[in-house]
Amino acid sequence: MSLYVGNLSYEVTQEDLNAVFSEYGTVKRIQLPTDRETGRLRGFGFVEMGSDAEEAAAIEALDGAEWMGRDLKVNKARPREDRGSFNAKRGNNNFRNRY
Repeated sequence: MSLYVGNLSYEVTQEDLNAVFSEYGTVKRIQLPTDRETGRLRGFGFVEMGSDAEEAAAIEALDGAEWMGRDLKVNKARPREDRGSFNAKRGNNNFRNRY
């Protein structure tokens, strides 16, 4: 499982996050999603820690904490929802057959 880290500065780096989260345990992986069109950071990321206890310690310490001028939002990441494709949704609406 990993942690969702929201309200990040757009200037944050993986090294910045690693430095902060490593105070609470082993950081296994960090993801910082970027916008497809601009390449700019999207203001959130994911941090995978070594154990559930380390994740809990990081959540306890960092959720709501001010960092880089922003109040962090840190919680357990939820599984990504399957949104399907645009064409699959269009096919289900059967738009052509209604008119």
